[in-house]
Amino acid sequence: MNSANEPGFGLWETVENLHSEFERRVAPRMGRGDVRAGILALLAEGPMHGYQIIREIEKRSNGSWKPSPGSVYPTLQLLADEGLIQSEESDGRKTYSLTESGRGEASTARRAPWEATTASDSTRSKVLPKAAANLAHAVVQVARGGTNEQAQEAVTVIDEARRKIYAILARE
Repeated sequence: MNSANEPGFGLWETVENLHSEFERRVAPRMGRGDVRAGILALLAEGPMHGYQIIREIEKRSNGSWKPSPGSVYPTLQLLADEGLIQSEESDGRKTYSLTESGRGEASTARRAPWEATTASDSTRSKVLPKAAANLAHAVVQVARGGTNEQAQEAVTVIDEARRKIYAILARE
């Protein structure tokens, strides 16, 4: 773990704080209705157990959304209470499937949340921040182990990248 006495620690800490703040404020959040719609959409394709549902939602959203067990399992219970799904114990796991009324609900439910995410949304919410974080990690490495000349060269590259990014925004 980093020590406050290591070179570059302040920069590293700043990068980590920036990443955490981005995740808290900007990264997409899905609501309870999205979990419900996602579960119904998946179970319309066939029976699944809870962790399959979580993994499949993460896969279909290209990693931009991974619902927690704390949101999936209560939603499964609610859907069961409403008579929309049923569970069956198999190999020590509960497998969930739609009931007849659940199939009707799934056919009229809104789009699955991962279908609402466009490629550009994914770029803004996942790819761009990851690229920025990767850049920040490289900067930390230069700050920790690079020479003064390497650090100055890195500053020049970063300044040029910043100007080019603003130029992208200035285009119509």
